[in-house]
Amino acid sequence: MQLPKGTTVAVADGVTLHLYRNGGDEVHPKLTALPPATLGKVNRSSGDHHYSSSANPNDGQQREDGFAAATAAWLNEQALAGKMEHLYIIAAPKTLGELRRHYHKALEAKLLGELAKDLTGHAIGDIETAISHA
Repeated sequence: MQLPKGTTVAVADGVTLHLYRNGGDEVHPKLTALPPATLGKVNRSSGDHHYSSSANPNDGQQREDGFAAATAAWLNEQALAGKMEHLYIIAAPKTLGELRRHYHKALEAKLLGELAKDLTGHAIGDIETAISHA
C-alpha cells in the first residue's frame, strides 16, 4: 500500500486506538505517533444488536462494539472538520467490521484503505512493514 505523506493512520482494536501520521514518502512510510484521541463516552447503543447468550456469554463484545462506534464517531468528526486529508485504518477484524457500520460519507471519501489485522500492541516498525506489504 502506498500512503501519501501526511496520511493519518488509525490502529485500533476493541479497547485501544493509536494514531500516527506518515512523514515518509508514498513507498516508504515513516510513521510518527500523534496525541491520543479524546473519544466521547463509549456508544453503548452500538452493541444493542448483540445479546448475551451462550454464543456471547458476557458484555465484552458489546463494550468492544461501543468503543469501535466511538472511534468511528471521532474519525468522522475529524474528516468533517477537514483535520485529515487521507486516512488508512488498521484494525482487528471484528473491530473493523463495527467501524465500517459507522463511517460517514466524508470519512469514506478520505479512506485510502483498510487492513484487517490487530497491530495495536506492535512497534511502529511492524506497522510500517504491514502497510508496505498490504
